[in-house]
Amino acid sequence: MDDPVLTARDLVRDRFPAARAAFLAGSVLTNRRTPTSDLDIVVLLDGPPAPIRENLMYGGWPVELFVQTEATWRGFADQETAKRNSPLLAMCADGMLLVDTDGLGASLQDEARKRLAAGPPPLSDRERDYQRYILTDLLDDLRGCADPAEQVYLVAHMLQRASELVLLVGGHWLGGGKWLSRRLAAADPEAHRALSEAAVRAIAGDAKVFTEAVAEVLDRCGGPLWDEYAIR
Repeated sequence: MDDPVLTARDLVRDRFPAARAAFLAGSVLTNRRTPTSDLDIVVLLDGPPAPIRENLMYGGWPVELFVQTEATWRGFADQETAKRNSPLLAMCADGMLLVDTDGLGASLQDEARKRLAAGPPPLSDRERDYQRYILTDLLDDLRGCADPAEQVYLVAHMLQRASELVLLVGGHWLGGGKWLSRRLAAADPEAHRALSEAAVRAIAGDAKVFTEAVAEVLDRCGGPLWDEYAIR
């Protein structure tokens, strides 16, 4: 396949000649690039067809397009920030600026970097207690689980929940899939190592170390919570 940067520039020129700005982001720009990596491209237009998200093949590359106007860019960024997980801000903050006809690209990249550095909205006590309750309940389920198939699903769900709790309590951004692993590894390498290594053993059938790792997360984040917990 051709160079990803050249391919991304060609795509933007061919598909969006009126683009005000465009960013190339994702693993193709890093040493994490794999044979299945795609081109994540954010494009800023003045109007239609924005906003649209589209997947396509171009120049032999799988491409994910995120086409926005300036207004919808901020709207999506605000929505994602409220969920404490903003792929759009990350793509624009860390991505390569391919097109910038009027300074909008540089302005949005600066804004994205500042917003990411400021961190997500703080976790409320109510939100933290809910996360503690869910993880406590799952931990009890795992301790009593005798079905190997159910244990695999419980471990997978608990790994996500425990990782998210560490990030949330620490005031860090969340992530989905591989990005959850990367966010936790960057924010708390020790917790990431303990949870991920123990999860592998638990899926293989030995859940003892994993239950201990999850219990440690709960202790760090306020302790287990189940008895007399109420949602009001």
